[in-house]
Amino acid sequence: MHLTGHRHERIAEEIHHEVDSMLAGELRDPRLDASITVTEVRLSPDMKLARIFVAIIGTPEEQSDALAALTKATGYIRHELTERIQMRRSPDLQFLMDTSEEQARRIEELLRQANSPANSPTSSAANPPANPGAGNPSEKS
Repeated sequence: MHLTGHRHERIAEEIHHEVDSMLAGELRDPRLDASITVTEVRLSPDMKLARIFVAIIGTPEEQSDALAALTKATGYIRHELTERIQMRRSPDLQFLMDTSEEQARRIEELLRQANSPANSPTSSAANPPANPGAGNPSEKS
């Protein structure tokens, strides 16, 4: 394996670190006062597009406002990345909401419901429903 083959992964890590530090205090937009964390950066192998996944804690309105503020600050962030990472050309940035935590919570809830005793197939097999019209087949009248 060549180190150059993983260059886009290393640069994605650097972008993650730099954008996270910018969110920690350099960006002065009041819409970014919500708790925002960069969860993942996916950089295309040709390094022309960086998808930056962010987790934003707040109401849906605060989340959409923060995402809009990040999108508006894209030019500044790209300029800063070019200087900090010393790249000739910074990739286009696309900010996306990271919904993996919500999806994980939903899956866990569904698994809990599926594993609850009320939904268990063994509980219905252990207690078959009573059929009052049927007698014992060995008994004849």
